[in-house]
Amino acid sequence: MSDFETVTVTQVPNGALILDVREDFEWEAGHATGAKHIPLTQLPERVTELDPDTDTYVICRTGGRSAQAAAWLTGLGYTAFNVAGGSDSWIEAGLPMESENGQEPTVR
Repeated sequence: MSDFETVTVTQVPNGALILDVREDFEWEAGHATGAKHIPLTQLPERVTELDPDTDTYVICRTGGRSAQAAAWLTGLGYTAFNVAGGSDSWIEAGLPMESENGQEPTVR
């Protein structure tokens, strides 16, 4: 594993690629608007869906899984940032969220 940078939710640039590595049920309940979803367990076989030349901001619920993913991606030569506090901090900051279940977005 390689070094990676950790940023707060307010440091994620508008229009940035946000990679959500939570499980399907978590994603469906609520996620950052415009985020890409690849569960952590599927990342090794789906990594080619990401562009190594694009900064990737990795998010989970609280920051643990995203730190693992950011470290792994950085080791492969990607520029990946861990989003501290994850989706919990995202929703607390009032940043835009959407759900896949037609309900008000929540974090699970």
